[in-house]
Amino acid sequence: MEEEARRLLEEGIKKKVLSPGKGELSTFPNGTKVVFHYRTSRCDGTVLDDSRTMGGCSKPMELILGKKFKLAVWETVITTMRQGELAEFTCDTKHTSLYPLVSQSLRNISAGKDPLEGQRHCCGIAQIHSHHSLGHKDLDHLQANPQPLVFNIELLQVLPPGSFQLDVWAMTDEEKLELVPQIHEEGNMLFKQGQIKEATEKYYNGIACLKNLQMKEHPGDEAWVKLDHMITPLLLNYCQCKLLQDQYYEVIEHCSSLLFKYEDNVKAFYKRAKAHAAVWNEAEARADFAKVLELEPSLGPSVAKELRAMEERIRSKEKEEKGRYKDLFNYNTPPATATTG
Repeated sequence: MEEEARRLLEEGIKKKVLSPGKGELSTFPNGTKVVFHYRTSRCDGTVLDDSRTMGGCSKPMELILGKKFKLAVWETVITTMRQGELAEFTCDTKHTSLYPLVSQSLRNISAGKDPLEGQRHCCGIAQIHSHHSLGHKDLDHLQANPQPLVFNIELLQVLPPGSFQLDVWAMTDEEKLELVPQIHEEGNMLFKQGQIKEATEKYYNGIACLKNLQMKEHPGDEAWVKLDHMITPLLLNYCQCKLLQDQYYEVIEHCSSLLFKYEDNVKAFYKRAKAHAAVWNEAEARADFAKVLELEPSLGPSVAKELRAMEERIRSKEKEEKGRYKDLFNYNTPPATATTG
């Protein structure tokens, strides 16, 4: 134990065991999955992140060792811990310079966003030295002022290689490409079964997976375009789910982004038209439905049905509004008279 502490100190890491774990120390071969809770603080005690409260839920971190995780010091310290152990690690600045980027990704994930959202197409070191905001004031300050950090870690599980199924983020690029068709099919099956929320999550995971790969390519290149063509049907299915969940403005946004690139995508026009109709954008809905008929005349009956439904909703709304204000300007109503007791 003393030798281990001395080795860590030489590397600029001070360990303090708060609660010992049980059993033997694992050898932690590459491919081992570790599950742990963490709390990151400045040396003055200011908490930056806490996995027990991040995103309003207590979701532990999962890490596959040997996958070149950006924050290498987490692998270093965890491999000194026994399962169930709770320990505090104070780490020198040389180990924490990339924490702002890691934290941004973890916060995005906890909020249900793409983990790479807001990050530029460059290496972590380049981002650290750029003036690009990470979208969080505390992380921007930390990025501009690198400093030692304190990691409070509780090691919950140690799973040896082969005893678990790899998460998408831990896969190689080749494994991700092979998995996407399976994710797509699983989403389709869930949709057919009426499990819309679960299908939405599947489509989202497939999109995030391909977006991750796409970020490694130059926009417009053959590989980038090929990945974009794989993303398009997943995004359209995702929009269909969002339509059924009344998330109309999100549908409009995604379909507009598709139509910016693919001007003849009839499905994007159709879904955007339905979303516009749902939020009372009558002119926009009619324009999109007209485009649908221009691109695919055989959809005439479906478009006519949607237009009738929209017109009926508009008439009902107008009737409701007239009824609500019918007495507002009724001059035949006798004026109220004051009485005195």
